Amino acid sequence: MNGRTALRWSGYVAVAVAFAIACAFLSNWQFTRNESRSEQLALVEANYDAAPVPVGDLIAAGGEFSPADEWRPVELVGEYLPDQQVLVRNRPHGGTSAFEVLVPFRTEDGRVFVIDRGWVPPATDSPDPAAVPAPPSGAATVVARLKPVEAAPTSGRSAPAGQVPTINLDLVVAEAGLGDETVTSAYGQLVSEDPAPETVPGALPTPTEDPGPHLSYAIQWILFAIMGFVFIWYMIRTEVRHRREDAAEAAAMADAAPAKTASASIGTGAPDAADRPRVPVAASVVPPSLRRRGGGKRDRDMQDEDAILDSSRS
Repeated sequence: MNGRTALRWSGYVAVAVAFAIACAFLSNWQFTRNESRSEQLALVEANYDAAPVPVGDLIAAGGEFSPADEWRPVELVGEYLPDQQVLVRNRPHGGTSAFEVLVPFRTEDGRVFVIDRGWVPPATDSPDPAAVPAPPSGAATVVARLKPVEAAPTSGRSAPAGQVPTINLDLVVAEAGLGDETVTSAYGQLVSEDPAPETVPGALPTPTEDPGPHLSYAIQWILFAIMGFVFIWYMIRTEVRHRREDAAEAAAMADAAPAKTASASIGTGAPDAADRPRVPVAASVVPPSLRRRGGGKRDRDMQDEDAILDSSRS
């Protein structure tokens, strides 16, 4: 193996190592997402169907919402403030850009909680909803599941009067004209109302129990890293095999050339033309003078034959 080959193979291995490092980071990211999703599912399983407790047990006056209490049902006793209702626009419900209905609820201790009563579709001839079911009037008991507030839009997205682009309680308080008594660390998704109204908005969907593809993606990235090393090993192994085959073929051709020449010489049993002795061409045994004499005698005989023929004719 020469220096150029070693350098090339080192480059192959370096590429495989870099690819494996990238795969490791991506795999760890997917493992983290899978762990986070598993925690969310565990939280839903523990809290979603729990028995309702007074809202003051989870969010005391002046207290903050704990993320561990997400989806916990709480009971609120008081009355709705329908005149300060706010709609949240562009919510994906019913295959359309629906509206969620937020209505403030004043409890007996004077605090105000925002209740998400459900969703309503837009009108067929207008982007606004055709009708919004009213909440119960007067004293009411409400059961709702606690949810953390949503972030304010960063794109500058706004909404018409009486609407907000997201369930950010600071925006809701400003739009509804609520005071400092409003709890802004969490809101509630409606479970039930007593007394129950005749018409209610569409129920909000339950959280999905799908763990997502994060674990399978994490395993795939690990397999990709292994496949990278296997591919580099296959390339190097193939190159080594081809080099050995080429070397063996060259050696076989070099051994076959002199053996072929020797076998040809033994098979004919005759020396080469250069090794053969030169045989001189034999000189004529008839001297030139005799050759000339023989020719003269033949001429005289022919003349005698012609004379005999002439005499016979006469």
